[in-house]
Amino acid sequence: MMLLAEIARQEGLFDWLAALATRRAKGSARRLFLLTYGVGTVVTIFLSNDATAVVLTPAVFAAATKARVDPLPYLFVCALVANAASFVLPISNPANLVVYGGNMPALIAWLSRFTLPSILAIVTTFVVLRFAERRQIGKRCAPEIVQPQLSAGGKTALAGIALTAIVLLSVSALDIPLGLPTAIMGIATAAVVLVRRRETPWALLKEISWSVLPLVAGLFVLVAGLTSTGAIAQLARVLHSAASASPAGAAASAGAVIAVASNLMNNLPAGLIANSTLLQAHAPQSVTDCVLIGIDLGPNLSITGSLATILWLAAIRREGESVSFWRFLKVGAIVMPPALVLALAARLAPG
Repeated sequence: MMLLAEIARQEGLFDWLAALATRRAKGSARRLFLLTYGVGTVVTIFLSNDATAVVLTPAVFAAATKARVDPLPYLFVCALVANAASFVLPISNPANLVVYGGNMPALIAWLSRFTLPSILAIVTTFVVLRFAERRQIGKRCAPEIVQPQLSAGGKTALAGIALTAIVLLSVSALDIPLGLPTAIMGIATAAVVLVRRRETPWALLKEISWSVLPLVAGLFVLVAGLTSTGAIAQLARVLHSAASASPAGAAASAGAVIAVASNLMNNLPAGLIANSTLLQAHAPQSVTDCVLIGIDLGPNLSITGSLATILWLAAIRREGESVSFWRFLKVGAIVMPPALVLALAARLAPG
């Protein structure tokens, strides 16, 4: 995904998309906000929340710059919709695969359990975020933007992103791990563009934020350490007792607790811990589903909650913007709780 994003940036795809979005907004910052949220929802559903953070964020920054508006409200859209829409499909968030492990539900079963919670999470996040940023998006934006021509390399990058979405959907339907196909598509797209340019890959590789990878590796080491201490076995006993007493109460509580815990340790290791705990506790399906909602939606509280948000922060810093922990928390504390409560309530509603 980072290769795709960098190739797209270098080939001017983001500038082209930015001009297209700005022209569609027709001078309305509110319409631009809605367009951004809609595109972010689609990208998250079909390409994953990490793709929204890595691929969409630079395009949104370029669009806001061309429209001559404060980019932060639109950048917040990228960060928050990346988590809010991340349990529409199993492929929408790598954490989904972590939580369920080898027990991923069939697509029809997934949709029957998560469609309504997902809709409520997406709509609630939009409404609350729009209210929180109403002053910034209540202004006019530049109505007339010259639409640049998309280069051959830009068209290749766009085709590579579209094909990646198709590949991810296909391999997900076949229950094949997503990592290798995604890597192959990114490398193949970059190779085609570089061959057309007659360039070596070294300049491209230097632009990628490799520091994210050891960070993620360290988080998984943390999980291994917790497992060896017996902490997960203790958590499993507590969860089993709670689920035996009240399945619905245990599910709601587990979803809320894991949502907060994801911000303390990141949702990927939290998902690994949850997976082991759920298996050992023989938890009911409703508990597992609510844990997944907490894992996916909880990270909207803080900037450390998910890998997607960390990638988003790296992307905006590259564009010269920055958001402090407290600035993000100020928005997240308003946006995340109502979306989480409604999504959990929808999953636990009878019928």
